[in-house]
Amino acid sequence: MNDILFVSALGIVLALLLSWAFRRLPDERWQMLAVVPTLKTCGNDWQGTNLTYYGFFIATSQLLALALLVVLLRSMHVSLFALMLVVLIILSLCLPAARLVARSVEKKRHTFTIGGASCIGILIAPWTVIGVQHLLLDQGAFLPTMPVLAALSIAYTLGEGLGRLGCISFGCCYGKPLDACHPLLRRLFRRYHFVFHGETKKASYEGRLGGEQLVPIQAITCVLYCLGALAGSLLFLHGSFTAALLLTIILTQLWRILSETLRADFRGFGRVTAYQKMGMVSVAAMLLVTPFLPSSDYIDPEIVVGLAALWDPSLILAMQMLWLVFFLYFGRSTVTTATVTFGLVRKHI
Repeated sequence: MNDILFVSALGIVLALLLSWAFRRLPDERWQMLAVVPTLKTCGNDWQGTNLTYYGFFIATSQLLALALLVVLLRSMHVSLFALMLVVLIILSLCLPAARLVARSVEKKRHTFTIGGASCIGILIAPWTVIGVQHLLLDQGAFLPTMPVLAALSIAYTLGEGLGRLGCISFGCCYGKPLDACHPLLRRLFRRYHFVFHGETKKASYEGRLGGEQLVPIQAITCVLYCLGALAGSLLFLHGSFTAALLLTIILTQLWRILSETLRADFRGFGRVTAYQKMGMVSVAAMLLVTPFLPSSDYIDPEIVVGLAALWDPSLILAMQMLWLVFFLYFGRSTVTTATVTFGLVRKHI
């Protein structure tokens, strides 16, 4: 009963967040969060660095994904230290990959790819968990392979789903114009579509699609992935770890393959994009590896125990630090600029 209440409450919170975000984030107001003056030019004018809502939503989505990961695994008493070590190893490889893969595929310096980073993460996750397991074997750390991989996949699904809110705010990862779609798709999305406003939205400066009705591909991905994370969480809490792992991996990667056909932004060269190939590789790799993963003794998850783990002060500080790292890494815009002018309010002179 507690499991259903937890998943239902999480679903309600996500539904409220998404319903607000889909209405507001395409507006020009929701791209820039703040400007930090960095270089004085002349008079009272300063050149500034833009901090974006893209970075805010990416950082927040990863924070919520990490919180869900901790709740799921601590609900079955998995070692928190071992879990954090696994997360740090995977992040240390995936964060650089987000930029390097995009640079290799799209030939652009100032962009990121979650698809490339997720492929790297999926490929290294089983071996990272097994490696940390052996490293901490003498310390008696409880780190069962299949539950940890399932929880990592569920957390990734939620994190990437909510991360698409950042894409909506920045106008990137945008869909095709409705006028260029099949009549069935035009009828389907005639009422539910995105229109991006503002010259600094990526759909405007890259795709010349500002003010156009576009397929809301980011919203579709967000909804599908959040539903997948909720279903995966329920399976996990009922002890169906393999099912939760395969459900979330297959859903996210197959949708990545399909969704590429509905996107208008540049995805690399060739009829089959590099990101579609990465999705195929990710699914194939997990299907091949899963039957050979070592089994271990499992403890039935207790969601109340997992939720209590979030009150650990050291965990709270670690999560805050990770949020800041994500925000600074993804939130500093290198494709937009700003000019800031300082002065006095006349009535105070």
